[in-house]
Amino acid sequence: MEALLFSIATFFSTYSGGLLAVKLKNKLHLIMGFTAGVLLGVVFFDIAPEIFAQVKLYNFNANEIMIALVVGFLLFHIFEKVLVIHHAHEDEYAEHKHPQVGILSALALAGHSFMDGVGIGLGFQVNPAIGILVAIAVISHDFTDGMNTVTLMLSNKNSVEKSKRFLLLDAVAPVVGVIFTLFFTVPAHFLVLYLGFFAGFLLYIGASDILPEAHSKHSSFGLIGLTIAGVLFIFIVTRFV
Repeated sequence: MEALLFSIATFFSTYSGGLLAVKLKNKLHLIMGFTAGVLLGVVFFDIAPEIFAQVKLYNFNANEIMIALVVGFLLFHIFEKVLVIHHAHEDEYAEHKHPQVGILSALALAGHSFMDGVGIGLGFQVNPAIGILVAIAVISHDFTDGMNTVTLMLSNKNSVEKSKRFLLLDAVAPVVGVIFTLFFTVPAHFLVLYLGFFAGFLLYIGASDILPEAHSKHSSFGLIGLTIAGVLFIFIVTRFV
């Protein structure tokens, strides 16, 4: 029951972050600059340390996880560059955006939010103290998850209403993840492979998609500062929360 209550808090955290991104949609390049830093920070200060800890704890094969990371990176690259925009002319390539890319990104983030809920549920299965610590960390960064979902949808030419629908999906996902742990146990090996795959996905959309797009028309030292701020924000959350 405690885990479910904390997951409800993640719902409001995620949804509030997304609504803020909608409100600031006319300054999307600023949000994208910050979002890129957040995504990179999540990979290097949140997901990577968790992978290292799991590898050490269970003596997993690190090569498998790195393969999962590369697969996550390349699959999204292939989807975006071949399946979605293969029909674009070369002179239009840089400007072309496709709503399906935003939808795929939002679905992947919802999947991550689902696993956040699973993490909360599993934490409480170990003991309440661990569950609370995991929940606080998830609630803290889910605000930016909501921002990321809306930013990725809007930057790929989706409507505000559709962006809100996917924001709702992302906000509900942790609650579903917690409920899932009431009935099932997720194998640790699957979880760590998933983390590797998701890290690859985030690296691609952060460094190869969101960051270049943020600077495509509004490049400035201020944007660079926002990206650094996004990285530092995640660093602080993961170290002190």
